[in-house]
Amino acid sequence: MRRPLPRAGRPWQARGVTKRPLAAIVLAAGKGTRMKSDLHKVLHPIAGRPMLMHLLASLEDLSPARTVVVVGSGRQQLEEALAGRGIDLVVQDPQLGTGHAVQQAEAALAGFEGDVLILYGDVPFVSAATMRGLVERLQGDDEPATVVLGFRPVDPAAYGRVIADVGGRIRKMVEYKDASQEERAVTLCNSGLMAVRRRDLFALLERVTNDNAAGEYYLPDIVMLADGDGRPSAVVETSADEVAGINSRAELAEQERAWQQRRRAQAMADGATLIEPETVWFSYDTKLSRDVRVEPNVWFGPGVTVEDGVTIHGFSHLEGAYVSAGAEVGPYARLRPGAELGRKSKVGNFVEVKKAKLGEGAKANHLTYLGDADIGAGANIGAGTITCNYDGFFKYRTVIGEGAFIGSNSALVAPVMIGAGAIVGAGSVITSDVEPDALALARGDQAAKPGWAARFRALMRARKSG
Repeated sequence: MRRPLPRAGRPWQARGVTKRPLAAIVLAAGKGTRMKSDLHKVLHPIAGRPMLMHLLASLEDLSPARTVVVVGSGRQQLEEALAGRGIDLVVQDPQLGTGHAVQQAEAALAGFEGDVLILYGDVPFVSAATMRGLVERLQGDDEPATVVLGFRPVDPAAYGRVIADVGGRIRKMVEYKDASQEERAVTLCNSGLMAVRRRDLFALLERVTNDNAAGEYYLPDIVMLADGDGRPSAVVETSADEVAGINSRAELAEQERAWQQRRRAQAMADGATLIEPETVWFSYDTKLSRDVRVEPNVWFGPGVTVEDGVTIHGFSHLEGAYVSAGAEVGPYARLRPGAELGRKSKVGNFVEVKKAKLGEGAKANHLTYLGDADIGAGANIGAGTITCNYDGFFKYRTVIGEGAFIGSNSALVAPVMIGAGAIVGAGSVITSDVEPDALALARGDQAAKPGWAARFRALMRARKSG
């Protein structure tokens, strides 16, 4: 019976093998012409995070000593996105193939001795386990010259093929256009990702030629060069989904869809209820605890944490918010960055919260804007209430004490403080602090003129008929 090829992530490293330092080269020099965008291809977001950052987050789990990103066009955008991360950027210009791109990192890795992972910025979902599997295989007792990451797509199409024996030793790597019919029948394909010792990598690349139809220097050529030296390489295998590249808007949308499907499944496996999963959209860092109930058409932007037992009603939008246990949100609520909802608090329909904290049991049930505010436990905010936090130049804070009651259609002009237990009459415009347990009224006196409406209508009808 034919044994399967080893899969990435298995513990290939033999006992007693010394782990070497690790570096990574991320290729991101492609022009991304199919995206038709001014934004660099690898900065297009999936689940609220640029695809390059997804890859780097997985890479960080391996604690690389150095990371080099090879850029071409759009260098300034990548410099800004990677600022402060301790990542070296090098430029490939002109762009003469993947082998040439990797060569541009040689100076940045001067003095480094260890293993090198070669990754692609537009292949964002390679897991840390898969990366680790490549490195561990490279450090195996048989010391392969390189380790290639292979995969089996549903449609191998024009991918380069990896011809390997049952133990994963590579016998041949061949581009589709150069493959025989027998070789094309092989379903194991080359993803382009690999692990190589630094001392081998650049020495082999020096020997790569551009004697091909495209006139480019291909990185996979180092595998057969090493084999010609009597140093075979190995292949480990992963799923096709993990090495899916993104080159167009359609592929970007497909990867977003696939990521969301995985995340929804994980949320439900972790104990959240999604009434209609396909309509709930997560960000890369969304945190849902147990017994959270999410109704249809809810969107989670980056930076949202939801504790146990929260209900999020339909058509709500949350970003940069913390929702404590037992709270209730929506429907049609919007929590903006800095929103903090205390235990068993409630933000109802058409309520917007920004940089505001609601204490335990506080409620804002309808049609309200709460910006730059601190709202005490048990306070009740009536429908139509607005904290007027901006004067056109600066933002100011509103503080509402515990148990305070704000009547409907009130405007609280910040900076202002409403004391604990105070009541603000409906329709008030509050511009000064209100003492605890006081009643504040700030509206014109009501006047009534008996019979005036009837006389007015009679006069208007007469004018109209005349």
